[in-house]
Amino acid sequence: MSENDPIKSLPEPGENLPLAEKPALLAVPEKLPVLGLSDVVLFPGMVVPLLVNTPSSTKLIDDVVGGDRLLAAVLQKDASIENAGPSDLHEYGCAAKVLRMLKLPDETVRILVQGLKRIRIVRVESEQPYLVARVAPLEDQMESSIGLSALARNAANIFQQIISLSSALPEELKVVVGNLEDPSKLADLISSNLNIPNAEKQHLLETPIVRQRLSRLTTLLNKELQVLKLGSEIQTKVSDALGKSQREFILREQLKQIHKELGDEDDHSVEVRELREKIDKTQMPEDAKKIALREVERLANIPVAAAEYTVARTYLDWLVSLPWAKFTDDKLDIARARRVLDEDHYNLEKVKERILEYLSVLKLKQITPQDEQISATPAPIKAPILCFVGPPGVGKTSLGMSIARALGRKFIRISLGGVHDEAEIRGHRRTYVGALPGRVIQGVRKAETNNPVFILDEIDKIGQDFRGDPSAALLEVLDLQQNSTFSDHYLELPFDLSRVMFITTANVLEPIPPALLDRMEVIELAGYTEMEKIKIAQQFLVPRQLKEHGMTKNQLFIGKDALQRIIREYTREAGVRSLEREIGTVHRKVARRIVEKFETSPETVSVRIVVTAGDVPQYLGAPKFFHDVAERTRESGIATALAWTPTGGDILFIEATSMPGKGSLTLTGSLGGVMKESAQAALTFIRSHCEELDVDSKLFEKNDIHIHVPAGAIPKDGPSAGVTMAVALASLWTGRPVRHNLAMTGEITLRGKVLPVGGIKEKILAADRSGIKEVLIPDRNVKDLDDVPAEIRKRVKIIPVKTIEQAIKAALK
Repeated sequence: MSENDPIKSLPEPGENLPLAEKPALLAVPEKLPVLGLSDVVLFPGMVVPLLVNTPSSTKLIDDVVGGDRLLAAVLQKDASIENAGPSDLHEYGCAAKVLRMLKLPDETVRILVQGLKRIRIVRVESEQPYLVARVAPLEDQMESSIGLSALARNAANIFQQIISLSSALPEELKVVVGNLEDPSKLADLISSNLNIPNAEKQHLLETPIVRQRLSRLTTLLNKELQVLKLGSEIQTKVSDALGKSQREFILREQLKQIHKELGDEDDHSVEVRELREKIDKTQMPEDAKKIALREVERLANIPVAAAEYTVARTYLDWLVSLPWAKFTDDKLDIARARRVLDEDHYNLEKVKERILEYLSVLKLKQITPQDEQISATPAPIKAPILCFVGPPGVGKTSLGMSIARALGRKFIRISLGGVHDEAEIRGHRRTYVGALPGRVIQGVRKAETNNPVFILDEIDKIGQDFRGDPSAALLEVLDLQQNSTFSDHYLELPFDLSRVMFITTANVLEPIPPALLDRMEVIELAGYTEMEKIKIAQQFLVPRQLKEHGMTKNQLFIGKDALQRIIREYTREAGVRSLEREIGTVHRKVARRIVEKFETSPETVSVRIVVTAGDVPQYLGAPKFFHDVAERTRESGIATALAWTPTGGDILFIEATSMPGKGSLTLTGSLGGVMKESAQAALTFIRSHCEELDVDSKLFEKNDIHIHVPAGAIPKDGPSAGVTMAVALASLWTGRPVRHNLAMTGEITLRGKVLPVGGIKEKILAADRSGIKEVLIPDRNVKDLDDVPAEIRKRVKIIPVKTIEQAIKAALK
């Protein structure tokens, strides 16, 4: 057993080795003792120290040194085996000569051997006391050619580069490699010194053809060179980085000492002093100022390289950048504010009146003499918290921008749709990595004033999950009694939000928690009438689309009749978003016509195109909506109902039919529980008043009744269709159709009373959009007609009813 000896004590320094025979001329005996090598492959010409520590190997060395000093060194297949047998050794090895032997006190032997010639084990002669085998020398197969010389030179060049990059190989090896002319010896020298696995070295030892040996060796050399180059690059970069950091540290320390000797301040001290000055200038409250100064003192004692330094510095930056005492002076010109609101939005009188009232109060407090006021130093009036509720496209968000312009304030908008994390409102604790204040404080900082107009868009679409309830976090923000001391989790200081005018927007009120809704002043924005849409299109939409499409009013004019047709036949909405899209489509079509004409005849670019009602289909295609109420209600058993939806009002058709059966009632059309109960109540009322309606009561026992509400994929619920269902059933059994230009709404009772319902304005607007001329409503909803525009009240006849009998009498022909 032998091991590669890492200690270079053999031979002794300064001692001359005996000259060994030239491996090529040495005659190898037929039989040689075999020494198994655990971790080294011996090549011809290679001199290596070995450690022998097994009894059989020690006996072998003793006999060899006493004789011709020759043995066969063969690599073991498994390095962990101590007493390797014939099957544990490779077939090929190297004949070697023992040059030096040294016995140590621990019974181990160190020897120095030199490889002489490749051999192959032919047959094992004996295994005791050590392994002796018959061997055959393996001659090199080498032909003299330019290709072989090129391979040898290339291998020598690559190996010399490896020597330059490797710290384990001596530089003197370059000279030896450069002077070797024998390709076989060169290959063996490189193989013995190259850092490759023993399996690869054994393969090179077993290859007698020199060209093949050099080819394989070249591949291994290139791979090792790439590894060393990559390692060298990495080491260089690391050294450069460490050197740069150390250099910067030393220079900073030297600079610090220089400043100290000169009495100057270093960068850290200057930064701390500037922060103190900023804190004094911000005019923050005393409590906040005390905490900020305490944080500055802590920052002065924290090393700049510490991670906590960045956290503290970021916190102080937020404190000094907030507008604690900065606000925008309101423009209290009522006439100007009215003009600005009218310029940006048509109608919306309720909202405009509320803003003008707020401005009037502000101005009144300024002009009232101090001695006439209740307090000599009255507190500033708190801004109202408004909630604009209405269908999409009626201008809720843009109205907030107009309010900011009218007041002369900064405008900030954040969208709350889909927000699930409470930290979005209140911020994160400073203990978290990357912590920041909430969106409210971020918005105030962005506005740089503490009294901006702040839009909280889509407040009805806030989510809630394991990260908290953002709507609950808004309770403090939108409370006039609490938001003067709003505390963000990041700041951990009270910040006054009472000067901020918060405006929230929503499509519906139902998803908003009652506690949050109670803190806001709700202003409902209903849908626009047809005339209002025409005015909005003429004053706002068409000029905006002309500008966006690079045209002027001298190139395109859309007539009032064309706008009316677009509104009636191509859009059916409460707002004006779809209307603006359709107008934009017309502009794009016209723009293309103008460009095409210009390309064919440049002089026609100044031609003005006028779009009339008859031209609309060629720009927008076939109409999308039809007023088919008259056709659908021509038969008996069909009545038109009015419904409220989040996007405005709409109409529904209630269909009733009968067939032979046993008197069962079937309800279809994706109806909710309340609507089904309304149908049952309507049927009960009709059956209990057969005599008044002149209907045979036995018909109910012999026929099944089916009530269906079309658009079955859309869920429908609510009690307001009760009157319509009763009228439809009365029409079915009396055979009298419902008047085609009539729609109705109202809840019913079993006693025949008609109860009030909500959304009257939206329902009447939907009736007008659908071409209905008469609307039947509960008598107790007459008070809600004040919200309906006067022009609609002139166009649509309102019929109030108190009982189902009155409704049936007014509805049936």
